[in-house]
Parts: sequence; structure tokens; C-alpha cells
Amino acid sequence: MATLIHTLADHSDDVNYCAFSSSCLATCSLDKTIRVYSLSNFTELPYSPLKGHTYAVHCCCFSPSGRVLASCSTDGTTVLWDARDGRRLAVLEQPRASPVRVCRFSPEATYLLSGAADSSVVLWNMQSLKLYRSGNVKGGSVVACAFSPNGNFFVTGSSSGDLTIWDDKMRCLYNEKAHDLGVTCCDISSHPVSDSENGFKYFQMASCGQDNQIKLWLILFADFLGVELKYKCTLNGHSAPVLACAFSCDGQMIVSGSVDKYVIIYETSTGNTLHTLSQHTRYVTTCAFAPHSPLLATGSMDKTVHIWQLDLRQPCAGDTVENESKVAVEDWSEDDVSAWLCAQDLADFVGLFKMNNIDGKELLNLTKESLANELKIESLGQRSKVLQKIEELRMTMISVSVPVPDEFLCPITRELMNDPVIATDGYSYEREAMENWIINRRSSPMTNLPLHSLMLTPNRTLKMAISRWLETQQK
Repeated sequence: MATLIHTLADHSDDVNYCAFSSSCLATCSLDKTIRVYSLSNFTELPYSPLKGHTYAVHCCCFSPSGRVLASCSTDGTTVLWDARDGRRLAVLEQPRASPVRVCRFSPEATYLLSGAADSSVVLWNMQSLKLYRSGNVKGGSVVACAFSPNGNFFVTGSSSGDLTIWDDKMRCLYNEKAHDLGVTCCDISSHPVSDSENGFKYFQMASCGQDNQIKLWLILFADFLGVELKYKCTLNGHSAPVLACAFSCDGQMIVSGSVDKYVIIYETSTGNTLHTLSQHTRYVTTCAFAPHSPLLATGSMDKTVHIWQLDLRQPCAGDTVENESKVAVEDWSEDDVSAWLCAQDLADFVGLFKMNNIDGKELLNLTKESLANELKIESLGQRSKVLQKIEELRMTMISVSVPVPDEFLCPITRELMNDPVIATDGYSYEREAMENWIINRRSSPMTNLPLHSLMLTPNRTLKMAISRWLETQQK
């Protein structure tokens, strides 16, 4: 059972990432801020929100000790913050000032890795706070990364679909075309698994992508043998691009979030679905397990972060009926409705609903009047709670939104363009974002080359195409 215990709704724009330390939860957003919460009561810490980035914050992560928080942004920087008082410790500028999409500390906090939109990968020395090594993936933006448990190797994922394995000397050791339409996230479990063929210890890695898939891999990190990557299986639970994936600390579960608005928790060993969570109303962009408690955080373009309490006991048969995305609600039996009530913490109403023969179709037709007059639920608070859960269920039945075509998104803000203009680099941008960009920079956000002119020309053709696309979505 996964129970929603708290919702954070402080960000004013899309939530891009969330990360746990042993005592805190950090979230970051398109609204340019990072917010930090105490895990004891989910209140925001006094120094939060952290402000300093001038554009969207794409990723945040804690150092292994939890004392340092890193955040990276479209503004081309990775900022280090003191997680105890919110002081800004350092600003690390990506080479060529390219938008930074992802950052991660190595397990011993020796390095901080940052990956950017111009294909660059940088290892920063955390003692000197200087650039240690840098390299480039073959193509596309670097959008995902994960360190091996010993910190001697790391994996990057790119928008071109490649997973690349590197050592800490920034040597490219292996490259795999993993997701045809682009990688979106990857994670490595810290718990090894044995390969019965040769006895070596492999670690499990998960990757997800625009192809709607989550792939599980076995990866061998060995200084004397090199590295090896073996495909294990594919998890096909989502019906739209998968934007996030993460292992639980014991490696026994993996969670994913998708454009289809669902969060799915799988059992790693079998690939079976344990829970499907449907409370977000827009794309799920991030998900993370807490390191030392049975908590899960999920963030979304609906501007919220949900905190879930996980029941780590062996799941019962009724728990899997929570996966309402796989069965048409109208076709639910009375037993399916009973299982759904249990999953929504409404078990007290199981007998009442069965007595009144409430199946899926009847459930969707319930109103405040029928709850009061026919089912005789006297408490206004209880009626409101049931109606709220039914409304959430109805929301899950709305057809999955079509992803916004990438060419309609501003490369700077990654938001749908309203007033697209063409710069002299040949690329189109949102006018306001590009005007703000060239105030401080005279280079292209896409190529980092100097702009021959600061002239911005309205892209009327693109604006008309965006308008037509929006009209089709409103029908």
C-alpha cells in the first residue's frame, strides 16, 4: 500500500526534480527556486526558498553527508548551497555557459558531475571547487547521470538515446543506444546482484525514455576487467514517455513517473507492478525514495510534490487493483471497487458499497445527493472525502495528453512558445527569454557561438503552427 500523506504546493511553476537527504527534501522548479523541507513535519526550512538562479532550475541533489545541496539551471551554472543555513558556497560555471540539465555527487563526494545541453560533461573537484575533467557525449543534451557505488565510474544518458559509461578520468568506456527517442533518466542500485554464470557482482541500472519504456540492465564495474552492460528486461507499464525512474535504497523496488500522469512502483526482481498512483493531474517529472524511511516523493508539472508513505509489508492481492490505469473503471466489479476503497484509505465503506451493489459504473455516477440520500452517509466530511477520491478517479480517465512537439518549446525555458522569434543563429526562441538572454550574453543558447547580430525576427509560421496545434488539443 502507498498512502498519500502530504502535498507540497509552494512552487509557482512546474516541479522539475526532488531529492532526499537523511533529514530533508529538496525540490526545484521552472520558477527559478529551490525549496527545502524538513522530513520531520514537512515544513519549509527558514532559509527556503533558495534564490540565485536566473532561469529554470532543472535538477538538485544532496551530497552524501547531506550538508551540501547542488542545483543546476538553464543559466549555465551549478550552484552549491550549505544545506544547514542556505548560504551559497560556490557557483560553478559550465564551459561555454551551456544550460545545465543534470548534476550528481559521487558516493564519496569527491566529485560533482554536471551535464549540459551542448553535450558537455564536467567533473568538478569538490575540494578545490575547480573543473577536474570534461568531455562530450556523441550528440544531444546530457539529461541523466548516475555514479557507480564505488564512485570510480559513472553513466550518462543523452537526448539522442545513448547510455555512455565513463571512468573518473573521463575516458569513455562503453556506449549503448538504449532508447530510440532519447533517454530521460537513469539510476544505479547500490546493492549488487550475483551473475550465476561467472560469479562476478553486477549492479542493476534502470533507464527510461521517450519511447514509453523503462529498461533494466546489469552493469559490471571492474578496474581490471573494464565495464560490461547487459540488457535484462523492459518494463512497459506506461502509455507515454517516461520522464523519471529511481531505485529504492535496498534495490528491491523501482519507481517511475510519466507523461501519462501516473507513478508506477515495480518489484525489481520480478518486474511486477506493486502500485500505480494517479493523483497528479499533469506530467510526472520526478520521483525519489527517501534513504532511511519508507517515503516516496513525486513531482509534477501540476506544481505539486506528493509525499507517499509506503507499507513495506508483502503486498496483498487487493493492492494491485490500485492500478486503475490498466482496467476500465466502468468495467470494475464490486470486488474491484472494494479493493479501490481499501487503496484509498476508505475501507470503512466497503460493506456499505457492497450492500448497495456499487460497481465501477455506479461508482462514477455517485453524487453528494446519492451519498447522503441513498447510501445514507451522514457525515459531510466523509461524503466530501469519498467525492474527492471519485473525482481523482475521474481525472485518471481523461485521455492522455499529447506531448508538446519539441520544436514548439523554447530552447531556453523549455516552455511552449507564445511569441516565437528567430535569432541570427537560425534557431527560434520565446521573445522575452531571448531578450533577457542577450542582455548578459552575446552568444547563441544552442551553439554557444557569438551572435553576428542581436536582431530578432518574428517567426509567424511557427506561431501559426503552435496556434493550430493548441486548437486541436482543445477539441
